[in-house]
Amino acid sequence: MKKAKEHWPLHAVLLLLILFSAGCYKPGSKQAIPATPAADNEQASLSGSILMLTNRIDLIENGTMQGYADLFKRKYPEAEVEFEGLSNYATDVMVRLSTKDAGDVLLLPVNLPAKELSYFFEPLSEEMSADEKFKSFTAFDGKRYGLSTGTTTSGIIYNKKAFEQAGIAEIPQTLDDFYAICDQLKQAGIIPLYMNYGAIWPLREWGNNMVNYMTGNAEYLNEMVHTNNPWQTDNEWGRSLGIARTLIARGYVEDELFSNNWEVSKTRLAKGEAGMYLSGNWTIRQVLDAGAASEDIGFFPFPYDNGQTHYAPLNPDWFIGVSKFSKNKELSMAWVNFLVKETAYTAESFLPVDGSSEPSMQQYREFNAYQPELVEAVVQTDAFIDMANRSKLSFATGDYIQELIAAPDLQKSFDELNARWKEAREGQPASFQP
Repeated sequence: MKKAKEHWPLHAVLLLLILFSAGCYKPGSKQAIPATPAADNEQASLSGSILMLTNRIDLIENGTMQGYADLFKRKYPEAEVEFEGLSNYATDVMVRLSTKDAGDVLLLPVNLPAKELSYFFEPLSEEMSADEKFKSFTAFDGKRYGLSTGTTTSGIIYNKKAFEQAGIAEIPQTLDDFYAICDQLKQAGIIPLYMNYGAIWPLREWGNNMVNYMTGNAEYLNEMVHTNNPWQTDNEWGRSLGIARTLIARGYVEDELFSNNWEVSKTRLAKGEAGMYLSGNWTIRQVLDAGAASEDIGFFPFPYDNGQTHYAPLNPDWFIGVSKFSKNKELSMAWVNFLVKETAYTAESFLPVDGSSEPSMQQYREFNAYQPELVEAVVQTDAFIDMANRSKLSFATGDYIQELIAAPDLQKSFDELNARWKEAREGQPASFQP
């Protein structure tokens, strides 16, 4: 990695290095690229070369990102856009920012405190962010620093042919019914639910992602800063992780738990060798790319309890912005605006970013038909981020969720987390362990 000549002060670097890490990117498919008008004289004035850092290694490798860059060049003939993919994006980008070697355009770290945004990113114009959803995100002191690249929700992605083979005629509306169809799938020789335990990052769905929406309270995580003992077996944390532990105990998930089979799992779901995922809607496109016919893949809200009403999250995907250290900020701003608003890049999530239009994919229309109550995400407060950093808990990864799912005594493991949380609340940073 190229090192910049100028570095941040040591305390700033240390702060960055202990922030959350999120290990995996979300692979996808090569997308249809809309036509773009040829350059006019006013637009053609921008020139130079810029570098974009991204987690979308797949879109670099399959040529999709270069396709967008080629269209951008039609608009700005003297402009070049290059790409660098980071496989462990959330961790790697923090190191890159700490050395000011972060390219020109990049995805904003999910856990950077709002008060730190101006240290690393250029503020966007009001015109660029006028129609932006999730306006409380990537904002500080009246300025916006990032545009959302998509809107997502989470639920059960399933193979309809696998359900038919197992004799499942109705979509489960309660947790007991969900366990029942898992048993039917298992009896039919189909992996009921591919948890992707070995890939680690998908386990976030069974931890903070679920607990932050299953009560209908988008502030659930933020409110954890007001208690010393947020982890309990009889609250949302215990219930969510209890479901995951039950699925494993009953043999309703993949056998090869410790192998990272993310790519393999998509093929198995596409073929009907696995019945279900609990994942974000962005996964559907990847299952289709793995060989499934669109009419064979469905999507329904996860019935995490036996109640009549279920919540589902409405979350922003990654935000994109311009590095404070860019040598060509004007061109970088133009690229951000072009990528988000004039290409199919944001359409990959298939939920409209600005909420102004209906989703196009049939799977989300099916999801909506079950009438979940959508809980729109709120930004994580600096107080929560600070507490998480000082207690050394990486909420943006699935590492600690994997440990909790495997724990012989869940409450004992919860007690250990509570002790770290209490120590952080009392202002005494836990010992640092890389």
